[in-house]
Amino acid sequence: MYPVPSMNQLLTVFNGATIFSKIDLRGAYNLLRIKEGDEKLSAFRAKYGSYEYLVMPFGLTNASASFQNIVNDIFADSLDIFIVVYLDEIMVFSSSEEEHVKHVASVLQRLRENNLFTKASKCVFHASSVEYLGYVVSSDGLKMDSSKAQQILNWPQPKNIKALQYFLGFSNSYHCFVKNYSQKITALTSLLKKDSAFVFNEEALTQFQILKEVFTTAPILLYQLL
Repeated sequence: MYPVPSMNQLLTVFNGATIFSKIDLRGAYNLLRIKEGDEKLSAFRAKYGSYEYLVMPFGLTNASASFQNIVNDIFADSLDIFIVVYLDEIMVFSSSEEEHVKHVASVLQRLRENNLFTKASKCVFHASSVEYLGYVVSSDGLKMDSSKAQQILNWPQPKNIKALQYFLGFSNSYHCFVKNYSQKITALTSLLKKDSAFVFNEEALTQFQILKEVFTTAPILLYQLL
């Protein structure tokens, strides 16, 4: 999977922006033609015979990286200037309404020229705040999407190492919102040792509950100056 843009990257590129648009691409991977002669590499067997994909299907090992490279090439002169692209999600950001109209028009024209299409029901245009990659982006800064915070708050107590790893993997994605995060999970990470029995002790339970509460009151992260 192609890496998600880092928190520090977003905090830098969105600095000074006051208006945002989010554009979601429709059937993105399926718009890419498999190189002629390579179709056989995607062959699969079904009830009524064998088939080969003519376009790139979801699930191929290099599908996300290949698609990201293509959209990066399409918007090479605009990346981190007025757009951020992660796979099929495009964020357009500007410091003024007049500027934003030009930026959005430029992006839509570029998509049209490259036969990439949007899913209107998932697009948001000319908004003061927009949800993007699990964050809420506004002129004030970045904050956690409330649905993600609620998901952590409702998380059940882990019953085994795998469940704990899943919880920590999710919370680690938002660790920037919690001061001294690594110190707040010491009792939890100590339970990941596979050479000892998994016992969710009182200290681990306390840290688990505190961590969930902290995420629900996570602060807004201010943008960084270049």
